[in-house]
Amino acid sequence: MPVPSHSTSVFNETTLPAALRGEHRTKAGVWGVIQVIEGELSFSLINGDGETILTPDNPGLILPEQTHWVELIGPVRVQVHFYDQRPDLRDHHKHTRPGAA
Repeated sequence: MPVPSHSTSVFNETTLPAALRGEHRTKAGVWGVIQVIEGELSFSLINGDGETILTPDNPGLILPEQTHWVELIGPVRVQVHFYDQRPDLRDHHKHTRPGAA
């Protein structure tokens, strides 16, 4: 099971950085997982695949160099985990902590 190379702090609706709400992308060779701990968050891709609502049961996978952004829906607690190989989203459901045994 891949372990994150690093993770962000846990953000809420007031601390979520503006940079994450605008278009941005991961670096080459870096995958991300947006893990909603509480609430909901809108996740969109630049390629027009539409909007996905992320929840504790539905984390968001970010592919390397994939342009995306998130939008607040309401109160939320969210954390982003970064990997150097493709992660398994099943490890991020229902408040699990990546890398925890």
